[in-house]
Amino acid sequence: MPSVKAVRSPVLRFGQLVLGIVLILSAPLLAPLPGPAGIFLFAGGMVLVLRNSRWARLKWARLKRRWPRTGHFVDRMMRRQSAMRRHERAKAAKNTTVTTGAN
Repeated sequence: MPSVKAVRSPVLRFGQLVLGIVLILSAPLLAPLPGPAGIFLFAGGMVLVLRNSRWARLKWARLKRRWPRTGHFVDRMMRRQSAMRRHERAKAAKNTTVTTGAN
C-alpha cells in the first residue's frame, strides 16, 4: 500500500484534539467504577492527542527517551505504527544475526 499522507481539515484536527483531551480528563472519573473503562478512555484520548498535536508528540518522545521501557510498553499497547515498525526491524535484525551466527 503506498504511503500517502492525506491532508486533514484543521477543524477536524482541532475537534479530535479536544475530544482526546476530554477523554483523558474523564478517565480518572471512571477509574473508581468496576471494570477497565478508564484505561480505555485514557488510551483512546492519548491516541487522539498524539495524532493531532506536534507538541504532545515531542513531549512523548522526551518521555520515552527518559523511560524507554515504559514508553516501549505503552507504544505497543496503543498499537502505534512507529512501535510496530521498530518491533519488526528488531525482529529482522535478530533473525539476521542468528542466521549469520549459525554459519
